[in-house]
Amino acid sequence: MAARKKKAAPARKKSTGSVSDVNKLETELNSLKAKLDQAREKQEKDAAKAAEKAAKEAEKAAKKAKAAQEKLKTVRAKKKTAAQQRQLATARSAAAAAKKAADNAKATAQDAKAQLASIKEDNKMAAKVAKAVAKEEAAVTKKLAAEAKKKAAAEAKKAAAAAKKQAAAEKKKAAAAAKKKAAAEKKKAAAAKKKAAAKAKKAAAKAKKAAKKGPGRPKKAATKKAATKKAASKKAATKKSTAKRGPGRPKKAAAKKSTAKRGPGRPPKSK
Repeated sequence: MAARKKKAAPARKKSTGSVSDVNKLETELNSLKAKLDQAREKQEKDAAKAAEKAAKEAEKAAKKAKAAQEKLKTVRAKKKTAAQQRQLATARSAAAAAKKAADNAKATAQDAKAQLASIKEDNKMAAKVAKAVAKEEAAVTKKLAAEAKKKAAAEAKKAAAAAKKQAAAEKKKAAAAAKKKAAAEKKKAAAAKKKAAAKAKKAAAKAKKAAKKGPGRPKKAATKKAATKKAASKKAATKKSTAKRGPGRPKKAAAKKSTAKRGPGRPPKSK
């Protein structure tokens, strides 16, 4: 029997770097391992049986050859008659057949040995392929983990940048509002100053006019009649408002409409 040819190592698949590929590789690897174990057990059993059978055949043939040689020696020792010559030829033929059987048995044993060596080589190659697949699977897993880590870092950086940008925008907005408020206050103060200046100017002009009329001019006195009339009108108004509210009612609170319009924290209106 001719020695069995070595199997070519299966082509390695290119990994795409996804989780599904890793799972597929793992499934294929487990299936290959199971099939390889079954084939290895069967081949080892068959090779062992063939080797045992060949050994038995070789032993049997050796025994026959030995017996034939012994018989041949015995025949040679005796007188060589025609019958003995025939017996000798038969013995030689038997010895040749025994030798051929022994050679065949030896060849069968050698073939079985070669087959067993080929099986061992195949097993070694399969183990090497399995190791390479496991290594590639580990590399793909590591690559995926690195990519996930890189992506998370990029997301964190992006979020930090967005937060920083938002904070800067808020700060800019607050600064603009503060600047606007300060400008308004400044404008308001300038208006008040202008108004006060105008008032002072008016007062100065009035004083100047009064000075022109002459010194020591007395102020026009209010008549007693007008003062009495004003007091009576005020008293009547108070009495009327009290009557409207009823006895024991608290005094009407001053309206806070103007303050509410301006809002809390704003300065009072300049008079």
